[in-house]
Amino acid sequence: MSVATTEEVLVLDFGGQYSQLIARRIRECGVFAELMPATTSVEKILSRDPKALVLSGGPASVHDPGAPSFPEELLGLHMPVLGICYGMQAMAKALGGRVEVAGKGEFGRTDLFVVGDGGTLLGGLPREQTCWMSHRDSVFEAPEGFSPIASTPGSPVAALEDRERGLYGIQFHPEVVHTPFGTEVLNRFLREVAGCVEQWSPASVVAEQIAAIREQVGDSKVICGLSGGVDSSVAAKLVHEAIGDKLTCVFVDHGLMRSNEGVEVVEAFKDFGVPLVAVDAEKRFLEKLAGVTDPEAKRKIIGSEFIRVFEEEALKLADVDYLVQGTLYSDVIESGGSDHAATIKSHHNVGGLPDDLEFELVEPLRMLFKDEVRAVGTELGLPDSMVWRQPFPGPGLGIRIIGGEVNRERLDILRAADAILQEEIRAGELYRELWQSFCVLPAIRSVGVQGDGRTYAYPIVIRAVTSEDAMTADWARLPYDLLERVSSRIINEVNGVNRVALDISSKPPATIEWE
Repeated sequence: MSVATTEEVLVLDFGGQYSQLIARRIRECGVFAELMPATTSVEKILSRDPKALVLSGGPASVHDPGAPSFPEELLGLHMPVLGICYGMQAMAKALGGRVEVAGKGEFGRTDLFVVGDGGTLLGGLPREQTCWMSHRDSVFEAPEGFSPIASTPGSPVAALEDRERGLYGIQFHPEVVHTPFGTEVLNRFLREVAGCVEQWSPASVVAEQIAAIREQVGDSKVICGLSGGVDSSVAAKLVHEAIGDKLTCVFVDHGLMRSNEGVEVVEAFKDFGVPLVAVDAEKRFLEKLAGVTDPEAKRKIIGSEFIRVFEEEALKLADVDYLVQGTLYSDVIESGGSDHAATIKSHHNVGGLPDDLEFELVEPLRMLFKDEVRAVGTELGLPDSMVWRQPFPGPGLGIRIIGGEVNRERLDILRAADAILQEEIRAGELYRELWQSFCVLPAIRSVGVQGDGRTYAYPIVIRAVTSEDAMTADWARLPYDLLERVSSRIINEVNGVNRVALDISSKPPATIEWE
């Protein structure tokens, strides 16, 4: 995704759990921010001409052997730099400050005391406030040229600044909601120190991406793999706005969709006037999946077969050179897009593609988080029912049948159970409050009693989570009466089910999907 016309701030990532959230909060301040590995070369950083740098937090100690490092010469370029947590400690240590392991770590809510006039970042804010901490090392003496501007019980120097060199550090995390004045601190750094202006918005993204898409594809024809989810729908509408009927959307019904979803997708995009080819490929996919129980193998088969279908349809259209994908920034990060990010899933758009892919990719949403994609969809005029559709994995229900093969019987059971859950969630007016809500079918059977008879049937697991961007998630506290209705309806209305369970795991340590 190009940001050539937009001011940007680069977040150098030391592997902190909140690194992505820092970027999101900066964007919410109207300034584009992107994560880069902390080890990125000075030359590459300067080639981006950033307005400022932010050094993220991280789990390591600056005293650990092999502790994450960064190009320290960046601190001598008079480019505004904000160090957060580990980033502040790394900056202070590099410039001769005293960083030591504190006698007691600070984790969670902590009292913060403003020192002196509070400097640029804290001046005029309450002298005593709370903040969110997560550290064991502390800065005990600021480097020469720096002024301490805050302290906490465990951190003699909890914030510092060197206005002349444009270097600032804060031990606390301004990006989390538990730091009440965190957004104000970030805004002050962005506006008063870095001189950034507000120009990152849904409207600016639409305008910029339309121009970028036109430049990339020229007069070529483009094909889009449409799933009907938020990501592919917004990507398709954005590309159609850019190049019109040179785009053809291909909707592959792999038989792994939710109840009635295929029909709804086809009807919606025909109403938008977007050229659409619908392919019924259920039999083809189920034949490929027969006997396959390994989750990774399922993902690979579904992803590869999806691309094969695209290629076949593209050949029928003739001279198609580009494939649109709704890849998001969280997909890039979770699929190993950062030096410090583990590959968590391979069923994201950026993972599992065959080596012989014959299309060049168009990924207009690649640098956006999910909430930003929804805002862009609204800007493009997509209906709320589409913009606010909960995320649905590319492999569909194929990764929600756990520990066994995917077949029609299990798909029908899972579809019916999921339809009941969604109906009750919507009736309870909870749909928009949840990041995702869905059913999982473990391919095991357990004993039950219905009527006067013994049953031997499948369980259904309910999974509902709240999240802002899927980087972390918490299990949703659904009302007991709603859970009771869902359980009763599934057991009574869905043949082959005699037990309903609730997943109360957060992410981490679990992931949102089971596979």
